[in-house]
Amino acid sequence: MSFVPKQTRKKVETGYKTIYLRRSLIDQIERIAKDNETSFNNVVVSMIERCLEDEEGEPE
Repeated sequence: MSFVPKQTRKKVETGYKTIYLRRSLIDQIERIAKDNETSFNNVVVSMIERCLEDEEGEPE
């Protein structure tokens, strides 16, 4: 699967959370960020939003 993060949007209200990730996962996310010239954070947020959109679209 070729994941493409969303473009950075206008600033919206945000919060701060700390998560712990396997080093191999961090390396993969950093590669995606570098390939798309964006931040690690933008990639992670884009992935979470995509997952939640997919979840909302599935029938129960």
